[in-house]
Amino acid sequence: MNLASKYLDYIGGVRRYSTRTLAIYSDVLQRFSDFVMGQEASILEDASLVSATAIRNYEVSMLDGGKEGSRTVNLHLSVLSSFCRFLMKEGLLSSNPAKSVPRPKMEKRLPDFYRKEAMDAYFDSTAPFASEENLSLIGGQDRKLAADMYLRRLRRLVIILLYDTAIRRSELLSLKVASVDFGRNVIKVRGKGDKMREIPLIVSLSKEISLYLKSRELMVGDAAPADAPLLVTERGKALYPVWVDRCVKRELGHAEGITGRRSPHVLRHTLATELLDDGADLNSIKELLGHSSLAATQVYTHNTIEKLRKVYNNAHPRAKNGGKDGD
Repeated sequence: MNLASKYLDYIGGVRRYSTRTLAIYSDVLQRFSDFVMGQEASILEDASLVSATAIRNYEVSMLDGGKEGSRTVNLHLSVLSSFCRFLMKEGLLSSNPAKSVPRPKMEKRLPDFYRKEAMDAYFDSTAPFASEENLSLIGGQDRKLAADMYLRRLRRLVIILLYDTAIRRSELLSLKVASVDFGRNVIKVRGKGDKMREIPLIVSLSKEISLYLKSRELMVGDAAPADAPLLVTERGKALYPVWVDRCVKRELGHAEGITGRRSPHVLRHTLATELLDDGADLNSIKELLGHSSLAATQVYTHNTIEKLRKVYNNAHPRAKNGGKDGD
């Protein structure tokens, strides 16, 4: 097995990277291999080929003539740096050559987020689908109506789970029935690198999940075992990434006050931004999001700095009088 394949097996099997991430990493390694070895030999077997010079030349080739943007180039360099760390772990490299390669500067893209008022309006409008009274429709004789009511409840639960817990799409899909601890009102999430964390559930969300499980039993026909996927379709099939993406676009597509990109990750950004605005400390938000470093969490401070600037300009005595010294 070549080095790239070993690395992909490692991040897929041990680090539990998503299928989409594996595809991106595989493409980067293939392109780098083609560059250093030539198109006729596309298997990277010699670790000595992964040198600082080779990586720098590869970077220049991508930037040359504006073929690739700085964000894409930085992504490729990050993948190669991770690959080099794996080769070091395997004893094939003594140091990481990618670390010595300067990276192109790129403008920081601030996380998108939805306004709290818009999300509150969405949850108010969909509240009837999550009610206990609505269960009778799912358990009724009209199976078409039952399926429709079940899916409305399920789609709302997907949105509220992503919004209230700030979990990633992959983490949402990995949830099992046993992941929810109703006694303690927490949900256990398996994140990146196979790391487990617990996220508190507000009482209303815990109750909504409980009612959803009742609706699932009515719809599918039997109680879900502890190791079964938490979220399933009206036919009892586990949800998948595209289903979740379409769900978010459908549910928020016509929601009043919600504009811009509609994706699971924006819901994650939204809660993080709201918590920071309400005074939560970065370390607590870091633990909630499952970030490995505080640097990844600090990006949310850029969204709140504009609010701080407005407060400063409106309230600061020297800002109000044009910067002149006050009395």
